[in-house]
Amino acid sequence: MQNQNTFKSGFVAILGAPNVGKSTLLNRMLGEKISITSKKAQTTRNRILGVRHEPAAQIVFLDTPGIHDARNTLNIRMKDTAVSAMGDADLILFVTDISTPDSDSETLVIQKLNKQKKPVILVINKTDLVRKPEILGAIEKWAGIYPFEALIPLSAKHGDQINDLVEAMVKLLPQGPPYFPEDALTDMPERFIAAEMIREKVFRFTGEEIPYSAAVTVDEFSESPDLVSIHATIHLERDSQKGIVIGKSGAKLKQIGAEARKEIERMVGVQVFLKLFVRVEKNWTKDTKALQKFGY
Repeated sequence: MQNQNTFKSGFVAILGAPNVGKSTLLNRMLGEKISITSKKAQTTRNRILGVRHEPAAQIVFLDTPGIHDARNTLNIRMKDTAVSAMGDADLILFVTDISTPDSDSETLVIQKLNKQKKPVILVINKTDLVRKPEILGAIEKWAGIYPFEALIPLSAKHGDQINDLVEAMVKLLPQGPPYFPEDALTDMPERFIAAEMIREKVFRFTGEEIPYSAAVTVDEFSESPDLVSIHATIHLERDSQKGIVIGKSGAKLKQIGAEARKEIERMVGVQVFLKLFVRVEKNWTKDTKALQKFGY
């Protein structure tokens, strides 16, 4: 039984420019994969909730899309999702990429932080890609830009300094009872995570133009004790993209399906039957009705 007088709990928003490793950091801190990742920018489109359980604390993370200079309808909605998470958070993690900084997007994040009064921890990510003098220089630079509660260099990929980050977060969280049961990892349904895992494989196995134009909907998700059956549709913007995703004799689509099925099976713990369809939904990233239908 937790001591309610000393137990801490709270929401932590993970913010930053696109492709700085926010989702990788979340998965590392949870010890499980619930947020998809790729080397392509703007992989995360929705706010993803994940829960870390400590002996005397519960940290509820809100992983968000990258904040950047948004122009089209989908990007604007993604940025709004990230900014709104700040309002729900008790603490903010501002994640930066020390190896390839995005100064324009980082400036946008700082502007948002200056308009609120919540504690902020700076996470200087990807330290495995640079030398120590660069890390020390980054700490000095950022310390002069914003009054962070803590500045923690780490490698989300390798797990370096994660314990230091957790310790710093717990120190800043308010006292209160846990929000979720002890076995909870996320509030996202398996159906949603399955769709995200399929979309990640589209990112991984197709060219540069496809990922941004791809959305995935799960049309059927039926469960029995030893089998989960899923029918899902990959939605694209143009007819020319359909052939790329399907591939010669359907080879690319089979590869996407096979790799997605393995990950979904790890999540659900039973055999998965996965059937994929490909459909063209012209210019859906600019269509507010289509965005709503796809959950954005």
